[in-house]
Amino acid sequence: MATSDQFTDGSPFLYQQVVQRVLAQIESGTLRPGDRLPSLRRMSQAAGVSVPTVRQAYVELERQRRIEARPQSGFYVRHLARNALVQPSANPTPKPEPCVRHCRDLMARVYDSIHRQDMVPLGIANPTMARPATKALQRTLKRAVTRAQSHALDYAPMLGHPALRRALAHHYFDTLGAHVDPNDICITNGAQEALMLALKAVTSPGDLVAVESPTYHGVLELIDSLGLLAVEVDTCAGSGVMLDHLTQLFTEHEIRACVFSTTLQSPLGVSMAAGERAELLALLAEHAVTLIEDDVYGELRFDGQRPRPAQFSSPVARVLTCGSFSKTVAPGYRIGWVVMGDCGDHISRTKRAFSCSSGLLAQLTLAEFLSSGDYQRHLTALRPVLCHHAQRMTALVSEHFPAQTRISQPVGGCVLWLELPAGISGEALFDQALNEGISLLPGQVCSPSGRYENFIRLSYGHPWSEQSEAAVRWLGEAVSALSGAG
Repeated sequence: MATSDQFTDGSPFLYQQVVQRVLAQIESGTLRPGDRLPSLRRMSQAAGVSVPTVRQAYVELERQRRIEARPQSGFYVRHLARNALVQPSANPTPKPEPCVRHCRDLMARVYDSIHRQDMVPLGIANPTMARPATKALQRTLKRAVTRAQSHALDYAPMLGHPALRRALAHHYFDTLGAHVDPNDICITNGAQEALMLALKAVTSPGDLVAVESPTYHGVLELIDSLGLLAVEVDTCAGSGVMLDHLTQLFTEHEIRACVFSTTLQSPLGVSMAAGERAELLALLAEHAVTLIEDDVYGELRFDGQRPRPAQFSSPVARVLTCGSFSKTVAPGYRIGWVVMGDCGDHISRTKRAFSCSSGLLAQLTLAEFLSSGDYQRHLTALRPVLCHHAQRMTALVSEHFPAQTRISQPVGGCVLWLELPAGISGEALFDQALNEGISLLPGQVCSPSGRYENFIRLSYGHPWSEQSEAAVRWLGEAVSALSGAG
């Protein structure tokens, strides 16, 4: 049974509030390496929580390697490893030439590995598994089946069941104040189909599509399969797409569309500031380039501040928004959507030709999940879990990887992007880790030209365990050995 020490007005666990209080003091320099923390009782009085709550917070900070317990003395701030909490170094300017997809064979091996049951799943981005909504979804599914009865086994309407389209429109209004016509929403088989429908609506084979660098590898697979060419755009680990570089590319190439994630980008975990998003939209409008917004992670900012997708930020640019429940509820439901804008006719024809419709029972369940408020409650509980998993993994990487390793600082999502010491192959580490029962994502697959050879992506979107920690430690030792630092 929940006690007063567990929740307060929908806030994260109280012990996590104590964790954030201590971390804020460390980051501001109020508490420095070697300083002694207040005793359990003193922190209890200062924070207005129980002694057991403070003890739980201190244990968590120990797990994150931010403090250490000294026998008969108390808790002290640890000296951080030299590589802690730094941004990846500036990427070299991508080749200006359009690229076809590289790393096809490597990508196939990655997909083979991430679905193996014997693997520690650091290679798959599945944030919902950090805190699954299993029980709430089971209850919702039963209600949906009871209401629909045999209708639940039927085909869904081609553009999606009206109940889910209305629920999504209400959700956009409730969370963003954005007015979306339910008839402007097409329900898809995950975000991948949504991105495919959007790309086919605005491009033809041989066209150029600008992508963030690094980017989500699934976008590159789509671009390749549709006969398109990708152009890489520099992406800053702190602010997103670099507009100066995008402007340069527009002068050198005839780009038809951009596939960006301005709300929460993966693998960097960065949100574009509102002012820069407005500049991006003005630039796209000036060059008559369509933006396809991949907004699958936008709900998962750690601070709960939902970024506003570009489509709802400006009426000037042409934008199609693609979303999904795969990263926020359950990938097994395979339900996504695209807000079609002025491409409704084209998207409708393509949807009808490729898949006819998406699963009805999943749609009815998710419509009920949204309308009942369970979806928002689930997200409120999931975000702090992901935040603390990110802190734990960052601390482990800082302690066990070589000092030259650079670590992204995500503001949301479920992955860390690591730059390994020069000369270390992410692909070689991937192969070595597979033999130890650990999956990871080599950085090369996040670039159409195969850049980021010494980068990897690690996921903390899974239940945290001693096995997870042991896997990160093993990877750090393997990288140290490869770099000669071990």
